[in-house]
Amino acid sequence: MKNVLFVCSQNRLRSPTAEQVFSTRRDIEVASAGTNHDADTPLTHELVAWADIIFVMEKVHRTKLQKKFKASLKKARVICLDIPDDYEFMDLELIDLLKARVSRYLG
Repeated sequence: MKNVLFVCSQNRLRSPTAEQVFSTRRDIEVASAGTNHDADTPLTHELVAWADIIFVMEKVHRTKLQKKFKASLKKARVICLDIPDDYEFMDLELIDLLKARVSRYLG
């Protein structure tokens, strides 16, 4: 079982959508968090250490992750999905993008 973490800025639109979309899979455990201090679920060292794969929505999230959580990033593979903050929670276009981009790595 792989632990998969989805990360955006506020943990309000993109990463919670991804968490919900992939939560029904039986071969992975999923969680989501945000890089901003005022995110709904802020990113923590514990979450980063838990993850086997971390999907960030934008390059800026990868940069913040690598700077602030370097000590916890021992095992996780970090993948940037290049999905801009242009979507609402559970937007159908966002769901299609997530499925297309994430499936390359999770099958």
